[in-house]
Amino acid sequence: MADPIRWARYRWQRLVSTGGGESSSSNNSTNKCYQSSKTVGKHRIVIPCLGHFKEEYEKVSKLYMNNKIQTTKYTLLNFLPRNLFEQFHRVANLYFLFLVVLNWVPLVEAFQKEITMLPLAAVLTIIAVKDGLEDYSKYKMDKQINNLLTKVYSRKEKKYMDECWKNVSVGDFIRLSRNEIIPADMVLLYSSDPDGICYIETVGLDGETNLKQRQVVRGYSEQVSEIDPEKFSSRIECENPNNDLSRFKGFVEHSNKDRVGLSKENLLLRGCTVRNTEAVVGIVVYAGHETKAMLNNSGPHYKRSKLERKVNTDILWCVLLLILMCLTGAIGHGIWLSRYSEIPFFNIPEPDGKWIPPALAGFNMFWTMIILLQVLIPISLYVSIEIVKLGQIYLIQNDIDFYHEKTNSTIQCRALNIAEDLGQIQYIFSDKTGTLTENKMVFRRCSIAGYEYCHEENAKRLESYQEMDSEDEDSADHQCGTSIHMSKWQGHNCRALNEPLNRKSLDQLPGSSPVLGRENGAGDMPHSGHVAFSSPIETDVVPDAQLLEKFRQISSHSYQQSEEASSKLSLETMYITDFFLALAICNTVVVSVPNQPRQKMRFSPLGRMPIKSLEEIRQMFQRLSVRRLSSSPLPSVKESSSESPNSFVSKLAIFRTKLSSPVLDGAAQRAAEPHNTDSPVNSQVPQELEMVNVAAGCEHNSAVSSVELSSLPKLCYEAESPDEAALVHAARAYKCILQSKTPDRVTVDFAGLGSLTFQLLHILPFDSVRKRMSVVVRHPVSNKVVVYTKGADSVMMDLLRTASEDNKNSEMEQKKIKERTQKHLDDYARRGLRTLCVAKKVMSDTEYAEWLNHHFLAETSIDNREELLLESAIRLETELTLLGATGIEDRLQEGVPDTIQALRKAGIKIWMLTGDKRETAVNIAYACKLLEPDDRIYTLKSQSRDACALVMSKILEGIQNNTSAKKKPSQELGNVSTSPPAQTPGFSAGLVIDGRTLEHVLHDSLQNIFLELTEKCRAVVCCRATPLQKSVLVRLVRNKLKAMTLAVGDGANDVSMIQVADTGVGIMGQEGMQAVMASDFAVSQFRHLRKLLLVHGHWCYTRLTNMVLYFFYKNVAYVNLLFWYQFFCGFSGTSMTDYWILILFNLLFTSVPPIIYGVLDKDVSAEILMQLPQLYMMSQKSVAYLPSTFWLTLLDAFYQSLVCFFVPYFTYYGSDIDVFSFGNPINTAALFIILFHLLIECKSVTWIYAVVLVGSILLYFIFALAFGAAHNPPSNPYWIMAKHMTDPVFYLVCLLTTCVALLPRYLLRVLQGTLFPSPVLRAKHLDRLTPREQREAIKRWNEDCAVNSGVESQATSGASSSATGAASEEESIASVLPTSKTPFQACSRDGLIEDTSILPDIQDKSGI
Repeated sequence: MADPIRWARYRWQRLVSTGGGESSSSNNSTNKCYQSSKTVGKHRIVIPCLGHFKEEYEKVSKLYMNNKIQTTKYTLLNFLPRNLFEQFHRVANLYFLFLVVLNWVPLVEAFQKEITMLPLAAVLTIIAVKDGLEDYSKYKMDKQINNLLTKVYSRKEKKYMDECWKNVSVGDFIRLSRNEIIPADMVLLYSSDPDGICYIETVGLDGETNLKQRQVVRGYSEQVSEIDPEKFSSRIECENPNNDLSRFKGFVEHSNKDRVGLSKENLLLRGCTVRNTEAVVGIVVYAGHETKAMLNNSGPHYKRSKLERKVNTDILWCVLLLILMCLTGAIGHGIWLSRYSEIPFFNIPEPDGKWIPPALAGFNMFWTMIILLQVLIPISLYVSIEIVKLGQIYLIQNDIDFYHEKTNSTIQCRALNIAEDLGQIQYIFSDKTGTLTENKMVFRRCSIAGYEYCHEENAKRLESYQEMDSEDEDSADHQCGTSIHMSKWQGHNCRALNEPLNRKSLDQLPGSSPVLGRENGAGDMPHSGHVAFSSPIETDVVPDAQLLEKFRQISSHSYQQSEEASSKLSLETMYITDFFLALAICNTVVVSVPNQPRQKMRFSPLGRMPIKSLEEIRQMFQRLSVRRLSSSPLPSVKESSSESPNSFVSKLAIFRTKLSSPVLDGAAQRAAEPHNTDSPVNSQVPQELEMVNVAAGCEHNSAVSSVELSSLPKLCYEAESPDEAALVHAARAYKCILQSKTPDRVTVDFAGLGSLTFQLLHILPFDSVRKRMSVVVRHPVSNKVVVYTKGADSVMMDLLRTASEDNKNSEMEQKKIKERTQKHLDDYARRGLRTLCVAKKVMSDTEYAEWLNHHFLAETSIDNREELLLESAIRLETELTLLGATGIEDRLQEGVPDTIQALRKAGIKIWMLTGDKRETAVNIAYACKLLEPDDRIYTLKSQSRDACALVMSKILEGIQNNTSAKKKPSQELGNVSTSPPAQTPGFSAGLVIDGRTLEHVLHDSLQNIFLELTEKCRAVVCCRATPLQKSVLVRLVRNKLKAMTLAVGDGANDVSMIQVADTGVGIMGQEGMQAVMASDFAVSQFRHLRKLLLVHGHWCYTRLTNMVLYFFYKNVAYVNLLFWYQFFCGFSGTSMTDYWILILFNLLFTSVPPIIYGVLDKDVSAEILMQLPQLYMMSQKSVAYLPSTFWLTLLDAFYQSLVCFFVPYFTYYGSDIDVFSFGNPINTAALFIILFHLLIECKSVTWIYAVVLVGSILLYFIFALAFGAAHNPPSNPYWIMAKHMTDPVFYLVCLLTTCVALLPRYLLRVLQGTLFPSPVLRAKHLDRLTPREQREAIKRWNEDCAVNSGVESQATSGASSSATGAASEEESIASVLPTSKTPFQACSRDGLIEDTSILPDIQDKSGI
């Protein structure tokens, strides 16, 4: 087969075909091909409603949804029935509905029918109004979105017309302009950018403000003019709608049956915004609720709190108690009736004249009692809990301590129903990068060809660097930052500055030019005021003097010699050159210019041309503006392609070439040629004008005359992760400057080599399986295909070239480089740096063409694309040549060590889950005080499941031995049972485990022993953990140990564990908002967890539990008054109180005070809770809501109800008082008892609570007076309250009853506060002391806690070295790592970082 592309298509058809000739034949009709595709893959076929597709479009379009969205639940017609249907899913509502229906049965009727309906109707109405208002706001938003306008191609008008979003359909052509929002998921077919690029902002989807590149489908990007929908004759086949934002599979099949693969780079997603691109055209593939954005919009997630589950259990106990009371009433009624020898006069016969037997009357009385005593089940409790939670959330969100000035953000409470769970957390699972650290990556060290370059001057700069506030950076850095860093540079590298420089390698001053100003950030970049990952501390890099000296020796001639020669010096030159080229090229950085379209960024060749006047500058910009009108191909690429021995590669090179101007091409060609630094043309440019001012995140290329300065626009680097931004800025500091990037070309300005334009053949992005990324380019100097790869050393070291007989000397050199580089990597990890390996591979055109054949099959596949692409990438990334390694620093966030120490004192176990290597993770654990110098660290590393089980048993045995012998410290080193120094009274252990061992540990057979081991360790560090392993660990601890878990992270890879945990916390960091959007609470700094848990968590739990217990007490106490009365009325189901007062007592008179109590009560002040984390254990262990507490509360309610009933009973015993006059003092005394009971329990009485308390009492009396003045038959408490208020006995009864009922509880609280004070009461007493006395009392408290717990509260800061022990097996290691502070003492405070065992280039990083 002559044409390899046609042969590849044939091979693909053979792979996916299951029906034989239909799908493999290239001569099938269009309709036949459609049927085959639908039968085989069940994929989506997208065709326009134009031309010969009209008939087929009518059939296909019926299968797909339109673009109208509806996020509302209800309509005007179905609101009432559907809302009631949803509300009656709650068991409590069904219970009260049952009581309402039961009360309509005449035989068991207890109340008036409308009275029984009142409580349920009130609750249902409140919730219905709330749901209706929420749904109406959604309706207004949907209407606004559906009526947005966009330009859709009209087949009638033959042009683009304004159309509402809701009228867009699959197959429509849409034309968008700059800053317009994308209305539906569409495949990009045209972009006004000459390179076929479209920039989009995805902040609406994932919260990331960095711009993303999307490119036109291959084959359409070569168009000079806009695509004509009438001439579109291709069909699109893609996967069915799904919610995976990072994946899109499909292909475009042209009329000649050629196929072009589609990926996420060709898809514009609904909700994103077009930026910096004048016009784009696409065809809709998913619309409305089938778009990825809508499929990801699952609505608010619901989690049930632990307290809510416990409340449901206790309500079941109340139901059981209600049944017992009703059975008692039923049996009592039956017995009472049977004691009459004759039929009593009050017993009314049935209509047929028959009498109801006592047994049946007792059965009927059971249901009457159910209705009468219904208040025992607190229907208002659920509504009150929801109101209290809203109040608590409001207070949390308005806490000023959660405000972070730098990011101008505060806490977000995204889950409204689990605030009390913050007070019961037992385990915290924390990500490391961006969660414990700042996620500001700073280039610190590198190793090239086995030689390390320490960058000492850069380290000194970072130590003395004081980063200013964001408001001051623009001005202050411009004035003082440059001069400071210039002086450092000049002091160490004066000779480098004073020597003549090549025009193609303008020298630069590392350090600080002004940060991109706010005023320059507007215009075309409305989405952000500054470039992400571009603070001065990240972008300013001072080059190493030794490495810079070697850089000066690099030229085009020397590089070509190094390609051919094998001398040590020439090889080192090649390694250095390729190392920094890899840093500049192997990334996803977007090169842009503020206020100008990014796609026109091609200034590098022009900026390097000899410029003599401003007129020439103007001419260059004119040439740049008409660039897209030119149709000449690149001469240099065409020339190189024609020389290629392989025709397939030649065709591909021309196929990927974009149209550009001959002027630019000539400049690019000249840029690739070697230049003489002494040439007369170069000497015309003054030396002082050839320096490049480097801004923070931007590069300022100045081309000026001696009279007037006119600078070209700055370069801005927008990266998806801070790691790759740091590497690009490091390469820039060495004059390896990334100038522009298009889908098929990358331009780098390299010192000594000039401006190099690489033909970009392929990008193999990072994934968590490979843990690396690669780019395939054609080198402009050697004209060879080169693969640059960077990734984690754990995987890169296994991909290096092995020894061969052909070139043993080279392989020996590679082996030495590998060994030395590995030592450097280990050293970097011990210093807490994130490490990354850089390698390359040179391919022949034949090898590349062979690999490309397989890769093309993977690109055009749909069903198994991921597996095929992974296999293709692995096939390419072999036999690599190691170039070097990098060490990047990520500083700890402010307050992290103090926060972790406080949380551990609070009894919370903290696990650190990271994707980095062991040394880095352990170093950071020491730095943040997760591990302390006196801890015994066991490292669990295993290659098999059996060995893993054996080693865990050994560790458990060692811990038990140490625990039993903690007072007999051994002096032997290297023994597992060696104790720490005697300064630590107790024994504490830490566990470190890597990702491979986690696979064995998480097996069902080892889970129990693993959890037993972790329970004996004060901290656990999991290294090399994947996102899936993180979530599995959280679920394991949550389900097996029945522990309350909290997961905290900042990246997309933390989403799964955040969702699995009982409480998920997202950090609003620099890696987008995926973690925040999946979380229950979002904070800007890890240190905010301290107050969120220790203060608000404690308050929320304590308040809510006390309020719930009070509700149970209140209802039981009041219902028992009716129950005691039944013993004196023959269990007839009657009441001594009017039914209206009976119902409104709980619904109105006593409902507001507990709500205020649940929102505002404070048992201890925030300051004391922050200084005494041990108080958190009170809420963590549910001390306030133990089963014993619940039953004691009910017993107290029974006692108070007895007093409340029988004191008035004996007072009026023997009098002629009527029933309602007897019930009124009982009811009034019950009101005082219930309200004053809450006053005793209240820890802080505020004026709001006092007003509500008095208001409730006044409301009761006003209602009783008004109700008694009105005529209300048949129950008629006529003027009863008015008469009692004139009777002194009434007041005496109320006073005596209240005092006797509350006396036991009051005495109990007094004794508890004096003789047996709880920790909370002791802490509350501290608030009354003077500041000096308070400090001394807190100090004594902490000392007592340290002695009692056996753990020293203050971490020793001296260089105390602990013993190191190991217990090793053949395949497993359980080692005790050195516990001195040496791992992080060797670097500065800022140097406590983690190792980049994972690639920093893509969002989905496994371990960050």
